[in-house]
Amino acid sequence: MFRFLRPLAASATYSRWLHLLIPGAACSVWVFISMDTPWAPMVFAVPVGLLPGMRLAEGVQAQLLLTPAERGRPDATISATAATTWSDRWRTVLWLEIRLLAAAVVGFATVWLSATAVDLILTASGTVPTGQWLVREVEPHWWYALLSPLPVLVLLAVVVASGELVTATARRLLGPSPVQRLTALEERTEQLLERNRIARELHDSIGHALTVAVVQAGAARAARDPEFTERALVAIEETGREALDDLERVLRVLRESGAPVGQQPTLAEADRLLDSARGSGTKIDADVSGPLEQVPGAVSREGYRILQESLTNVLRHSGTVPVRVRISVINGRLELEVANPLTGSAGTPGGGSGLRGIRERAALLGGIAKTGAHDGEWRVHASLPLNGLG
Repeated sequence: MFRFLRPLAASATYSRWLHLLIPGAACSVWVFISMDTPWAPMVFAVPVGLLPGMRLAEGVQAQLLLTPAERGRPDATISATAATTWSDRWRTVLWLEIRLLAAAVVGFATVWLSATAVDLILTASGTVPTGQWLVREVEPHWWYALLSPLPVLVLLAVVVASGELVTATARRLLGPSPVQRLTALEERTEQLLERNRIARELHDSIGHALTVAVVQAGAARAARDPEFTERALVAIEETGREALDDLERVLRVLRESGAPVGQQPTLAEADRLLDSARGSGTKIDADVSGPLEQVPGAVSREGYRILQESLTNVLRHSGTVPVRVRISVINGRLELEVANPLTGSAGTPGGGSGLRGIRERAALLGGIAKTGAHDGEWRVHASLPLNGLG
């Protein structure tokens, strides 16, 4: 019972009723001018519907009154754009013709059923109805008042049913075309990829900074050496400042739609990462060979993030153990390897989002990344093509 009454409490039911009655108001003006040609608005709708802007006007009005919950959403089932193809124009024409017919039917039902309810009430009160829409040549009686709600209930049923029908028709005829759906899907995909990239940026940058700070603070507390503590505080300050810069850059992109991503670190700044790790007491054996300055920007930036995440994993899971870093450019590829000795269960990073992010970064550039234990070491090896094609 309540399921059938629920549409009567929805505001969209009555906004759809208004949408159905609007063309009737315009057509009634024409009927008042010329009673002999009531079909003229149907003919006039053809050239009007072929105008590209008419589809935009109808789409905006349909979104506002038929599907108010979808208004302004990128995935709205009714498109609010101008016609770009002849198919869109003819669909708009067909929509206008159907809308005019629906307006005539619903308008007539609204007037006829409302007047019938009034006539029943007048008959029950002993007054002879003047309109005589349905009540004809009957004796006035009080029990006609019991029948007066029936036309109203029928009218409400007509309003709900016609509203659902016209909304389904609008979604079919005014909905986005296949090209528009594909464009929207591509934009949505780009947004998801950008959000995923930003999530990786925050994870790598902030995670590295926090890990270095924790390790530095722990080492300084254990050393009880004022000079070492001073160096640790300086390293924590520098790492925190760099993390804040990265965070501000990412947040600026989120706040300002279309804002440039800004300057991102590359492998040319790898020494900064290595020095930060060394400052926490980690011994790093680094070997860099090949023309890093010739590495394309995208490859160099992703290589930097892979190196950053690899060092973060070492500090987080193994502590201040010796680390071997090898970075080389050879045969059109960037080869990057970070290895550290396993130290029991604490030395196994596992399969968290950091390692998954390393593999995802390599795959996006057409490269490969392998992580895992090998010969008593935990190794991260990434091989990235310089041309990004694999």
